[in-house]
Amino acid sequence: MIYVDADACPVKPEVIRVAKRYELRVIFVANSWMRLPEDWGAQLMVVEGQFDAADDWIVERIQKNDIVVSSDIPLVHRCLQKGARALNAYGRAFTEQSIGEIISKRDLLTVLRGSGEVTGGPPPFQKEDRSRFLMTMDQIIQDIKCGK
Repeated sequence: MIYVDADACPVKPEVIRVAKRYELRVIFVANSWMRLPEDWGAQLMVVEGQFDAADDWIVERIQKNDIVVSSDIPLVHRCLQKGARALNAYGRAFTEQSIGEIISKRDLLTVLRGSGEVTGGPPPFQKEDRSRFLMTMDQIIQDIKCGK
């Protein structure tokens, strides 16, 4: 099963392409309605309510070896704790070993942004990012199939 934190996800078509190849179900979870092409065969779950309602919905349902696609570090951390696999749209895979350092770095950048030391956001999304995402997603699925 693949869960996608869909509100700002730029790789929705790529997720579908990989899911179809491996015959996996996909649920796009969002805070508001969005149009998904009918031929995708994916489910859209709109979760209204508090700020993290969509995140909570994913965490309540995700299971070991399910995959979550998200750049939301707290969501990714919660999913990893349940034995899920995780990656972001840039093709970065997250693990239990790497998430602590990522959280620390995120917290430091939040402080620096608050003090005006750091401005700006992530780099613009590129074609290479889509390719890296596809390779990483494929590798995660292969690892799950091989019991890694």
